[in-house]
Amino acid sequence: QVQLVESGGGSVQSGGSLRLSCKMYGFTASNYCLAWFRQAPGKGREEIADCDNNDITWYPSAVKGRFTVSRDMAKSTFYLQMDSVKPEDTAMYYCAANVETYFCGASNMDYWGEGVQVTISP
Repeated sequence: QVQLVESGGGSVQSGGSLRLSCKMYGFTASNYCLAWFRQAPGKGREEIADCDNNDITWYPSAVKGRFTVSRDMAKSTFYLQMDSVKPEDTAMYYCAANVETYFCGASNMDYWGEGVQVTISP
């Protein structure tokens, strides 16, 4: 059983930076996808970053060039560096992992964290 625990959420002004962490407990997979999702009030969940065991990363256009996903498997932790944040980045942020294959996307995620709130003020 794998447990994911996010940290690093909070409030920051527009244009600032924030780094989210996702600590993975019980993680031993060699093929995997690690991903970040967010959900704003009244909106659906959207995937905003992922990386796999082949070092392939993906970002949607809304965050590309501003957000960076990285991982430190020695610490069983992956990160989301958020730079040049905007008020529209305000949402609950969730980390997730596929521990069977390197396929990403919400439907392929096996485990989810409980989420952290990120609030960006104008």
